[in-house]
Amino acid sequence: MARVKDVRDQLLTIMERHRLKIVSCGRDTTPVRKALCSGFFRNSARKEQDGFKTLVEGNNVFLHPSSALFGKSMNVVIYGSIVETSREYMHNVTSIEPKWLVEVAPTFFKQAPTDRLSKRKQAERIQPLHNRFAGEDDWRLSSQRRQGRGGGGTWG
Repeated sequence: MARVKDVRDQLLTIMERHRLKIVSCGRDTTPVRKALCSGFFRNSARKEQDGFKTLVEGNNVFLHPSSALFGKSMNVVIYGSIVETSREYMHNVTSIEPKWLVEVAPTFFKQAPTDRLSKRKQAERIQPLHNRFAGEDDWRLSSQRRQGRGGGGTWG
């Protein structure tokens, strides 16, 4: 809790320095989860039968048993880090809406084709535009324009 208080104090100082209005989101966590999604969109994973699969690399990952979200129903998450023990566990996990990935990273994700899917499945279908074999910053628009190419991989 001391760490949380320290981070909060730092954020308040930054907000005051830039003369930004300090507003609480109250019980509506959507703005906070969207902000986290915009920073961690590369660390996104989709629910599979046995755990999750990362959207970018396609690795199988799992929720850590100590996570507050363990055992909860969610389709898409973002995570802060992966801890590898007997399995690869996601830490600092937040559930998100799949459409947020398209909204916050349109150069990285796009809506997947939805020919014969239900409306719920249509909302969940996204595909990364990132080529996982490319360089670390190749997903950036400036890099794509310089190299004269678009994104690479698909996810379905």
